[in-house]
Amino acid sequence: MTQPDDPQAPRRSSVPMDESTGSSPAVDPEVDPPVDPPVDPEVDPAVDPAVNATVESEADPVADPAVASAADPTHRSPAPGTSVATAAAPTARIARERRAHRRETIRTEAAAIRRRSFTVGMWARRAPVWMWPALLIITAIGGVLRLFNLDFPHRLIFDETYYVKDAFSVFKFGYERSWPENADESFNAGDPSVIESTPEYVVHPPLGKWIIGAGVHLFGADDSFGWRFSVAIVGTLTIFLMGFIAWKMFRSAFFACVAAGLLSIDGEHFVHSRTSLLDIVLMAFVLLAFAFIVADREFVTKRLATWAKPPPQEADPPAEAVAASTAQDARPSPQQHRLSSQHHLPSRRDARLSRRKDLTNFGPRLGVRPWLIAAGISLGLAMGVKWSGLYALAAFGILVVVWDVHSRHRAGVVHPWLGMLIRDSIPAFLKTVPVAFLAYLITWTGWIRSNDAWDRQWAAENTGWWQALPDWLQWLPSLAHYHYTAYLFHVGLESEHPYMSNPWGWIVQWRPTSFYYESPEHGSMGCAVDHCSSAITSVGNPVIWGLAPIALLIALVAWIVRRDVRAGAILAGIAATWLPWFAYQERTIFTFYTIVMVPFVVLALTYCLTLLWGRAPTDPKRSAADSSHHAPTPRAPKFTGRATRIPWPLFGRRMAVGLILVAAIMAFAYFWPIYTGEVIPFDAWNDRMWNTTWR
Repeated sequence: MTQPDDPQAPRRSSVPMDESTGSSPAVDPEVDPPVDPPVDPEVDPAVDPAVNATVESEADPVADPAVASAADPTHRSPAPGTSVATAAAPTARIARERRAHRRETIRTEAAAIRRRSFTVGMWARRAPVWMWPALLIITAIGGVLRLFNLDFPHRLIFDETYYVKDAFSVFKFGYERSWPENADESFNAGDPSVIESTPEYVVHPPLGKWIIGAGVHLFGADDSFGWRFSVAIVGTLTIFLMGFIAWKMFRSAFFACVAAGLLSIDGEHFVHSRTSLLDIVLMAFVLLAFAFIVADREFVTKRLATWAKPPPQEADPPAEAVAASTAQDARPSPQQHRLSSQHHLPSRRDARLSRRKDLTNFGPRLGVRPWLIAAGISLGLAMGVKWSGLYALAAFGILVVVWDVHSRHRAGVVHPWLGMLIRDSIPAFLKTVPVAFLAYLITWTGWIRSNDAWDRQWAAENTGWWQALPDWLQWLPSLAHYHYTAYLFHVGLESEHPYMSNPWGWIVQWRPTSFYYESPEHGSMGCAVDHCSSAITSVGNPVIWGLAPIALLIALVAWIVRRDVRAGAILAGIAATWLPWFAYQERTIFTFYTIVMVPFVVLALTYCLTLLWGRAPTDPKRSAADSSHHAPTPRAPKFTGRATRIPWPLFGRRMAVGLILVAAIMAFAYFWPIYTGEVIPFDAWNDRMWNTTWR
């Protein structure tokens, strides 16, 4: 007889009948604990209306005494003197457990459906043979344009006065030495011997100067071509890298070439590739890290696809068979249970099922992930050029976490967040952050090995806890103090500059930076009129940057509404290279810092162009059906090579894409004189200053 505090007896017994007596066997509650009902992982209630109807119509008889009495005539109310709260407490707990179990069942069944439909997708598509030669041709053209007349002007311009001279010093002495006040005149004349023996205090890490110094060392300090050679090569290589990333993200050879071409004709990228500043090197390492993260995503997707695909001998059986086998396995016979409880030795089948359930809940471990290690190294090298590479490390780390969770969810993992935390959070962190800081530390090797660099002997000259360190580690507190003083300099930089700008205007190039300007008179520098101009202005291509706000908005909507991870990855790059500067609006900052976000602006525009391009109808079965029913052929341009007709609306959209690309090329050609310092009449220069803030 059911006791007052016992839960309601089930309406249908799942205990097998004893064929010899025709009654159910006795159940010992200490030996045969209640077992949850079997879960059918092959049915998703979100898809199967029958499951939804069952879940929604299933009542909880324990939660309502009236329902319990109607469902079970043997149900009795609590005995007199028994507290109602005492009787209701286990009832409410059982109801909560049942609801939690029901939710877990639905989540498991939905994950099973996702797991069966998960494939490698676009990552399985291979690039056509012609794409790589096309990218090489675009890169070669961009390189020729960047190397053409690279030695003009034959003097240090803008911040080259710092970085080129420091690059010479770093490559020669291992650290930055100070220069006299009028050192530019001697250096322009090819005489760097005026460098002093005392160290110079600089606030940027040394890697970018090492790279610039390679060109100075190769061609000599007296050759202005050598000053800018290294950055020109770095800028050229990023063109091909952009095409590689675009192919990985969009899986379109045509738009891979489009992205590479747009980057090659952007004004900021072009000017920075011809000027020895650190920012183009910083951009290259950030873009390289992004490429490695995209490659890691392909690696992870293929790994999860292999895990989600069942072996041929273990293909998913019908749902009825799974439910029956699960129910049979869920309640072992009393004899089996007594034997297992006596020996405490789980069967091999139970261990295998436990492992399978664990993998289903959290997913597999993702292994070594070499591309993620490479991304960590690249981000560390980016920080070795400028500290702003730290923002990219933070943003890309968040991107990797979110991408991992999304991939596990699509692969049919029941608990993707827990799977990421349990399986791969710590390994992914160790492959990225410590690796990045180790790579960053290596960039200071020249400073560490020197004895006379700035602050190199600070630990020896000051007393503190670091005196307990061994002699070979005495450089560590000195380097930490150096970083502390450099940080104070950066956050306190508020000096006025005519070309300083606010980050709000960067996305539309509101106040571009002028790197060089001369006003030659008639007969000077080839000037054939009364007044000429020779300028190098770091202003982006007006077509690319004019469409940039629209492209970012579309990418944001696509990420929110369509859950397009490609748009989310592009926005992560924009966030890493733009948003942090809003915290320093009072500082002296410039629009040319946007060179680091140029690749992601190009990717955002390319993404929008892929949406505008659309897809042509290529279903041969539908075409055959239409012809059999004598459907009229629509009037549309026909491409005989593909034997398909493109509808006029789609043809118009593709013509719009072509017009945008042609307009970008024409804009680059129009602004060529102010990108290269070509001597033109003043009126021609003024015509290219489309905004008064550009002057």
